[in-house]
Amino acid sequence: MARVSLGLEAELQERAARAVPAEFAERIGGWWLRHAPGCSWWIGSVLPHNNAVHSRAELEGLIAAAEHYTAQRDIPTLLQMTPGAVHPDLDAVLETRGYERQASVSLQTAMTSEVVALAPRADALRIRLDDQPTREWFEAWNSVVGGDPDPQWRLLQRVEGRAAYASVELGAETIAVGRAVADAGWAGVFSMATRPEARGKGAAGAVLAALADWAAVNDAPRMYLQVEHENAGAMRLYGRVGFDEVAPFYFRVKEN
Repeated sequence: MARVSLGLEAELQERAARAVPAEFAERIGGWWLRHAPGCSWWIGSVLPHNNAVHSRAELEGLIAAAEHYTAQRDIPTLLQMTPGAVHPDLDAVLETRGYERQASVSLQTAMTSEVVALAPRADALRIRLDDQPTREWFEAWNSVVGGDPDPQWRLLQRVEGRAAYASVELGAETIAVGRAVADAGWAGVFSMATRPEARGKGAAGAVLAALADWAAVNDAPRMYLQVEHENAGAMRLYGRVGFDEVAPFYFRVKEN
């Protein structure tokens, strides 16, 4: 089989997978199979990136391998489908096998210098930046997104790249957080969260500004993030500070 290089879409999605590391992962034929017990559902998705030219039979074999992997762990088979990163026949093959389509997400990029210039600065808010997650940062994030805190905390301990954890403080309370992970010239933005009672105060923009400042001095001239299309507020914020969509993506899922 002829080898082909990964495109930008696949490279960014694999950077994201390293920045949000599943507890268990292995590679089969270029596909990245992952399992993340107790974490957000999408963290355990398969990255079906075609770094080789596959025949239909080879494609079916990779799907079967993914289904075997997930069946062993008693979890649904979930594939992250990013156009430009997956085999062009994969979506149709999955549909014939009963996979349902769900979620609609935007993969976006920006020049770090543009985010630095455009991100709003909130002088009334105090910004804190740490290179490891603090309990205050984590508790603020978990209070917004919910879920079992223990596996989520362990996930953050698995992050290997240079990272920044930004907190916006109002008085004695942490009202907004976010984090960035640097990886080969890029900084990925993750875990953006603002407490409901603090929204509309510029806190999320202040988090982005702090993360962009950090990226600028940590050899990351470009930034990327992933945001659900239905999250209109976040889409507007990211657009105002220079982020543009590289590709939309979605998921195909089938219960075992």
